[in-house]
Amino acid sequence: MTTHPSIEQHPDLAEMRSRFERATATPRAQAIETAALLTGLYLAASPWIVGFNGLTTLAVCNLITGAAYVLCMGGIGSAYERTHAMAWCAIAIGVWTIISPWVVVGNVDITRTIVNNVIVGVVALLLGLAMAAMDVSAPRRVRVRAGGRREGVDPMR
Repeated sequence: MTTHPSIEQHPDLAEMRSRFERATATPRAQAIETAALLTGLYLAASPWIVGFNGLTTLAVCNLITGAAYVLCMGGIGSAYERTHAMAWCAIAIGVWTIISPWVVVGNVDITRTIVNNVIVGVVALLLGLAMAAMDVSAPRRVRVRAGGRREGVDPMR
């Protein structure tokens, strides 16, 4: 009877975790995550900041959507390998934020709500796309130097 090492010991898994860690340790990734968290917090608080909290359907929608956006983008930096797919959910939340003044029940599509949600939705959408674009699962490119020496190129640089 032979025993096989667990998948946790596999060298490809360790290398992949290392690449994920390098991707989230960059200043760009940290800036995107910070901006995303601030965007989600603003989205949740925007009915009270902008002054349309009397339009309860959109106010509640923005509160829930902002909290969901923070949860989607909040774990990206600490557990990127498990939460990378959540960036696509954040993109969908950005799209929903843009169209929500026209979709939610009630007459809530006034200038204030439209301008607020379109701007915040576009920012949320772009931040989600930026996070989703950090594809660290791409294979490493290899350059051949003069003399036939091969040199690995990290796609994150």
